[in-house]
Amino acid sequence: MKYGALPLAALVALVPAFVAAQAGQWGQCGGIGWNGPTTCTSGWTCTYSNPYYSQCLQGSSSSSSTSKSTSTTTSSTTKSTTTTSSTTKSSSTTTSSSTSKSSTTTTSTSTSSTGTTTPVAGNPYAGKTVIPNPFYAAEIQAAIPLFTDSNLAAKAATVETIPTFFWLDTVAKVPTLGGYLKQAAQTPNAVFQIVVYDLPNRDCHAKASNGEFQISDNGVANYENYIDQIVAQIKANPGVTVVAVIEPDSLANLVTNLSDPNCSAAQTAYKQCIVYAIQQLSKVNVAMYLDAGHAGWLGWPANLQPAATLFSQILQTAGSPNTVRGLATNVANYNALSAVTPDPCTQGDPNYDEIHYINALAPMLTSSGFPAHFIVDQGRSGQQNLRQQWGDWCNIKGAGFGTRPTTNTGSALIDAIVWVKPGGECDGTSNSSAPRYDSTCSLSDADQPAPQAGQWFQEYFQTLVSKANPPL
Repeated sequence: MKYGALPLAALVALVPAFVAAQAGQWGQCGGIGWNGPTTCTSGWTCTYSNPYYSQCLQGSSSSSSTSKSTSTTTSSTTKSTTTTSSTTKSSSTTTSSSTSKSSTTTTSTSTSSTGTTTPVAGNPYAGKTVIPNPFYAAEIQAAIPLFTDSNLAAKAATVETIPTFFWLDTVAKVPTLGGYLKQAAQTPNAVFQIVVYDLPNRDCHAKASNGEFQISDNGVANYENYIDQIVAQIKANPGVTVVAVIEPDSLANLVTNLSDPNCSAAQTAYKQCIVYAIQQLSKVNVAMYLDAGHAGWLGWPANLQPAATLFSQILQTAGSPNTVRGLATNVANYNALSAVTPDPCTQGDPNYDEIHYINALAPMLTSSGFPAHFIVDQGRSGQQNLRQQWGDWCNIKGAGFGTRPTTNTGSALIDAIVWVKPGGECDGTSNSSAPRYDSTCSLSDADQPAPQAGQWFQEYFQTLVSKANPPL
């Protein structure tokens, strides 16, 4: 699938400010389109990973480059298939505050260790064709006849071919995964994207959690069984690269919201379950990105180091498998990757967009021993300056589809821009009498009336299409 290039001004804005004559520890030092340093600091060697990425790794050589150079890029087209998805609440409460169609390429070799095949670490999107989400495509197909504007309907139809993630937010959805993977395997070098999202006592800081497992009712064991079922589906379909976002909001809540009794009570189970997920999914070579909230949550300066420390601790407890590629940011949220000017609601946070957040967090991750690679959700980030408060997350009025999934991110730290949240699936209901009502969905900047979380929201989808930036 082809990736559309970002405008030149956007690329310039995204280039990390720390590019220097030599790449630092773990830094990029080569690859197609790379214009930065090609040698490493003393004691580190520029090591080829794939045509798009060479990285400074510890070695005996100093300031050497083993980066291979190639001038061709791979492009392909994806078939329109879709999958089911859900919603996550991207809460921005902090303790600090003053609190294009997607595909990427990796030439990855495998090594055998204790009987398990582990791919060499690298961008899992490189050289791949990312498969759209079949369930989402079906939702869009059902929505098209409801449009009264034929031009807008035609634009909406193009969204079917844009890859989004399949949300495994209930154990009942797991058996569907096998069928989607079989479909995906018909495309060479396919990537299928999933969200692992079913922790016991999920959404511990939300006003209305929609999780299905409770810690007090065999929740940890139920979660481990859920993970085992996912692993079995992937193991039965080994021909597809699976990329997973791991448990949106969960670890961010453990950084900022332990003063909430619900989160402090869930802390041990969250950590145990996420470690188990990492260990088991590593056995079937799932490329994982742990969820890292967004700039308005963990991007506050006081939250950065505690976040980096927690991510590192989780990784080390899991045995530090290199299948954990990095972090996912802005999942189901609305932040710009690179804002032209700071949104007024971000006042007080120097990391007012996702690139500032990523650039600030990356050195701390590296120092803590966690891989500083990212994917960034831009599925609903096409319009800015819409929210009254940065913590407002529910069906924000006037939102539009954002930058299409691409590996042309303009930053060596960002593997891909992605659409994790399938736009049009509701964040939460505005019906105050509903059991899963969250008052955030009745705020003045939330689109109303809104159906239950996860249900199709036709009017909202139409707005996302009409407000898409760049246009569909």
